[in-house]
Amino acid sequence: MKKDLLTLASFLFILTASQAQQVEFEEYTLKNGMHIILHQDNSAPVVTTSVMYHVGAKDEQPDRTGMAHFFEHLLFEGTKNIKKGAWFKIVSSNGGNNNANTTDDRTYYYETFPSNNLQLGLWMESERLLHPVIDQGGVDTQNEVVKEEKRMRVDNAPYGGFLANVKKHLFTKHPYKGTTIGEMKHLDDATLEEFRAFNKKFYVPNNATLVVAGDIDIAETKKMIQDYFGPIPRGAAIQRAVIKEDPITKQIDAKAYDANIQIPAIMIAYRTPSFKTRDSRVLDMVSTYLSDGKSSKLYKKIVDQKKMALQVGAINLAQEDYGMYILYGLPQGENTLSSLVKEIDEEIVKIQTELISEKAYQKLQNKFENQFVNSNSNVTGIANSLARFNVLYGDSNLINTEIDIYRSITREEIRAVAKKYLNTNQRLRLEYLPKKK
Repeated sequence: MKKDLLTLASFLFILTASQAQQVEFEEYTLKNGMHIILHQDNSAPVVTTSVMYHVGAKDEQPDRTGMAHFFEHLLFEGTKNIKKGAWFKIVSSNGGNNNANTTDDRTYYYETFPSNNLQLGLWMESERLLHPVIDQGGVDTQNEVVKEEKRMRVDNAPYGGFLANVKKHLFTKHPYKGTTIGEMKHLDDATLEEFRAFNKKFYVPNNATLVVAGDIDIAETKKMIQDYFGPIPRGAAIQRAVIKEDPITKQIDAKAYDANIQIPAIMIAYRTPSFKTRDSRVLDMVSTYLSDGKSSKLYKKIVDQKKMALQVGAINLAQEDYGMYILYGLPQGENTLSSLVKEIDEEIVKIQTELISEKAYQKLQNKFENQFVNSNSNVTGIANSLARFNVLYGDSNLINTEIDIYRSITREEIRAVAKKYLNTNQRLRLEYLPKKK
């Protein structure tokens, strides 16, 4: 009876999720190349205006890393019509909130306002694009801000250099070998002309997608968009080099040291394909199966039952060109890094050779259905998803259809993909060790 009830509950959950309302949107492109996506939802009087630029850390020169992230900060300094330091005051005094973030692949800015301030949001983003003030004073101010961010999040944070060390060993040619925050010396050495050249190259309408989501009137919004963004000149076409990595054919053994930790960690990392591939989505399911929650395979076995580790996990860190599949653990007591690797490898072999149970498979499906529903639960999340799917995947409608890909993944595929990518001769084995100060 209990099994029947679980099966019925799973069926009802999937039925409810599958009938979740589709995200309706309209998209078009201005003459200057700027892509526009509009989503109307009049259920609450709020609106999000956002712009995603297809520029990230991978687009930087090797001796000028950190530029994309630096511009995330710099373009809040002010514009020809917004005084220095006034950006956040304007947003908050009009009942809004805003933020920005940068990855290796893109930079994203957004504001969420009461819907009667839609015009203000559009004006501010058009100002950021058309009239940014890039002067030495602003560069110097944000240079110190970025340095402090690096000190706080990387240099002085326990395990803050973990991802940087994984990347520099997994990639030897591709710009993914660097970090998004970059090298501070590179920013110190950059001239004002170089900052302005970076802005001129990448912050152009034909490298941007504008999303307006929320309580809007489509016709009125289109007119405002044309008024504010239509006159902005198109930029030169951006040429991007396609950089391929050689396959990893034997285990890479490496060590890294961190003065901020007392407990060592082990990182096992594999280079994987772009997040646009089906295989990458299968790896999402593999990582969820292995380490999502206290009932997951790795946590239950190594942390809960055997008490060999303080923490253990698996992350499918997928990006536009390549991904990284990372397994990690922090040993407890007398247990060694090698003993953790042995336990982790045993679970990898199981998933490579055996089908996961029907119950575990259904649990995975339920989790991905839940993530899908939650990601589209508010207009800010919808705006982010629409921008991301358009800029990085080339298909805005994945906001509605990507879940169908996850639904169609089989237990057999999970086994096959784990066997294809998660092999000992295709990985990095990194010991992350305490360093004496």
